[in-house]
Amino acid sequence: MIKLTINGKEHTLDADPEMPLLWAIRDLAGLTGTKFGCGVAQCGACMVHLDGDAVRSCVTKIKRAVGKQVITIEGLSDNNNHPVQQAWAEIDVPQCGYCHSGQIMAAAVLLRDNPNPTDADIDIAMAGNICRCGTYPRIRKAIHTAAELQQKSLK
Repeated sequence: MIKLTINGKEHTLDADPEMPLLWAIRDLAGLTGTKFGCGVAQCGACMVHLDGDAVRSCVTKIKRAVGKQVITIEGLSDNNNHPVQQAWAEIDVPQCGYCHSGQIMAAAVLLRDNPNPTDADIDIAMAGNICRCGTYPRIRKAIHTAAELQQKSLK
């Protein structure tokens, strides 16, 4: 049995420590907001936070998460009120929506580390997150909007 803390709640899971964290989150903990996209850390759909760092859960072993805080899209905020989530809704970013939990998780880390990113900063930080629908201009706009919302909430 492995104990993981996911979104502030302890989960005791009957799992192999070598299992990808993605499957522990989705299949064992029942949190399906984190998506499987490629399985080889190329698309970003499976992005979660592990002790504050953005990681690709499809290639992160469960054993790496033991004793750490795992935050999924479901745990980013209490009621979808994180500035990135608010901006995503305001700008109406998703088309199919499949990649966006990973996009949002990556954007949240970007804005935590760089509260006023340029377009170039955003492009670099988000380069590893693929949107098959091509909503990149809306993603960039939403990140700028989230940065503004975040700065207003600090005042």
